[in-house]
Amino acid sequence: MKQLIQSRPLLWVLLALPGVWMIWRWSWGVSTYGEIVSEAGVVATQLLLAALAVTPLRLIFRRGSWLIWLMRRRRDIGLAAFGYAAGHLIVYVLRKRDPTLMLEEGLEPWLLSGWVALTLLLVLAATSNDASVRFLKRGWKRLHRLVYPATVLVFVHWILSAFDPTTAYIYLAVIGGLEVIRIGLQWRQRVT
Repeated sequence: MKQLIQSRPLLWVLLALPGVWMIWRWSWGVSTYGEIVSEAGVVATQLLLAALAVTPLRLIFRRGSWLIWLMRRRRDIGLAAFGYAAGHLIVYVLRKRDPTLMLEEGLEPWLLSGWVALTLLLVLAATSNDASVRFLKRGWKRLHRLVYPATVLVFVHWILSAFDPTTAYIYLAVIGGLEVIRIGLQWRQRVT
């Protein structure tokens, strides 16, 4: 039973459940375009923040089997975040359908920030595999620091495009607090 709970396939089933629920609701007309595009973006952001929270949590709590599990699954969580971000884009494209309109809108700051964030997340997703880690060596870690500007752009996109950006500000405060803690703890470890 313990192996099943810790298995990757079960994790991916759990990560896919919100997407399956969204697709079901949209296909049956229960949810509108606005609800689905918003939910896909929120789930993508939640998973991105979960992946980012791993290092601060490890530095704060130091030990625990749940931390080891989280460290080993961070790439999976990040890939799922990209998957939901791609779903967010797919819903947008299916709704707009007009490349000219998408290009015009794409130059607006609220959408341009989303496009750039998605491009950065695509690079991270494409290199989130063992072969890339071996090939890039130390450069892999440097490349994956692009997650920080990508996250900032995700929040710029969310704040500029939301009718009510309160939730975005709350999430931003939480991840900002965790990152301040991470930086402080890492700095303290280097000094001592």
